[in-house]
Amino acid sequence: MIHGRYGRVLGMVLAGGKGERLMPLTKYRAKPAVPFAAKYRIIDFALSNMVNSGLFSIYCLIQFKSQSLHEHIGKGWQFGSALRGRDFFVNVVPAQMWDGERWYEGTADAIFQNLHLVTLFDADRVCIFAADHVYKMDVEQMLKYHMDNNADITVAAYVVPSSEASQFGCIAVDETGRITAFVEKPSVPPEIPGRPGFSYVSMGNYIFEREILEESVLADNENVNSSHDFGKDILPKLFEGHKLMAYDFSTNVLPGGDKPYWKDVGSIKAYWEAHMDLLQHPSALSLYTPQWPIRTVSFSDPPGFTYPAEGHSCSVDACLRAESSRVLGAYVRKTVLSRGCVINPGAVVEECIIGQNVEVGRNCRLRKVIVDAHNTIPDGTSIGFDPEEDAKRYHVDKGTGIVVVGMPQIQLRKNLQLPGAFQKMFEAADGVSF
Repeated sequence: MIHGRYGRVLGMVLAGGKGERLMPLTKYRAKPAVPFAAKYRIIDFALSNMVNSGLFSIYCLIQFKSQSLHEHIGKGWQFGSALRGRDFFVNVVPAQMWDGERWYEGTADAIFQNLHLVTLFDADRVCIFAADHVYKMDVEQMLKYHMDNNADITVAAYVVPSSEASQFGCIAVDETGRITAFVEKPSVPPEIPGRPGFSYVSMGNYIFEREILEESVLADNENVNSSHDFGKDILPKLFEGHKLMAYDFSTNVLPGGDKPYWKDVGSIKAYWEAHMDLLQHPSALSLYTPQWPIRTVSFSDPPGFTYPAEGHSCSVDACLRAESSRVLGAYVRKTVLSRGCVINPGAVVEECIIGQNVEVGRNCRLRKVIVDAHNTIPDGTSIGFDPEEDAKRYHVDKGTGIVVVGMPQIQLRKNLQLPGAFQKMFEAADGVSF
């Protein structure tokens, strides 16, 4: 458990992202609530990292289409009565407009609007972590690095080839790891001293000394020209007058032989690739290490079931399957099957992500398709073979050809005419099982 020399440590998870590049998966939910790996939500990784590291005091700052995220945390992330108390909680914090009638206007503004929580907890240092990446990380090791270096702020840094770093916010450091500059998507990324050809990019995970956090977000709030973002506005102004250190994420050591893993799943391409990573053996991202479990909501669902049916044999190869998924006389290869989905006889499903409660009809063919929750694919449907036809009915990701079948539009029981403004709001409404 994090205590002792670390003082009082508070976790604040930034979970308000829209995830516009993940549309239509984010039509009815925030990015951190997007399903991942058959039974999880993306936010489960950030929360699991904190809890596994011994950090049990956590606020999740939510905002955009937050109902499903709110319910997920409420169902799956509450400590039992024996632990519940001042220092043991995972609490959801919606935008409450403490500072006027406005939503969170950036990552730093989200913290500014909730500085009272830092005060009430009496934090000594604050771990501000992103909820919209898939990663496994021991937070205590980063905290130890922060303390050992007497840092004011520590930024988690991911090592990438310099040739790929231009698409990220990059960090320049000296030989000691002290940050000397922040450069947003540079054409020539700064290299890591002693490691030619490699650069640091920011993971969006920070540890702040409380006093520095309070001073910086208060000052940023007064700047009318600021976008109120830690990476763009606050950190670039602090490295000259304060000690900012880069924590090399590749040095993080997880128990059970696990290697640290991080992937920004902010696009359809990255989201699909991260799932395909899971279908390798051994996988770069392991879900099967008992010393570092990824936690989520548990349901009393029946086990998965596979059976030949209607004269069709059954084949399931290199798949990840959740509870109550059923494959009946179908061929399924390199596919993720979520809770409650059914693949009917004669269907062929390859390199797909099948969402919760999806039914794939008889004799369907699906290839490189993401099917969001609660869809029914009619018998004999082919998706992923004719880009022009797919584009008429579904979302087709440019550049990759990955087809996304979005969640069905919410319907009133009766076919009533709605006012225009209400209809638009209704189409974007959230739901408890989304």
